[in-house]
Amino acid sequence: MTTTDPLLTVEQAAHRLGTGVRFIRRLVQERRIRYVKLGKPVRIPESAIAAYIEERTVPTLRDERSRYGKAA
Repeated sequence: MTTTDPLLTVEQAAHRLGTGVRFIRRLVQERRIRYVKLGKPVRIPESAIAAYIEERTVPTLRDERSRYGKAA
């Protein structure tokens, strides 16, 4: 996280992921996503949302095959 990385509210993070606020709060509670604690309020760095999406993106079969090269 950089100092210029925008911090999102739980509501904004939920909107970015297309989920409900309860889902984001559960991710935070289970420490499955990075967050910043500012007293009682919680903020999620924009880069944490991007990392969460990247880690859970399932590659296509074509992407998987190209990683291993062509068959003989």
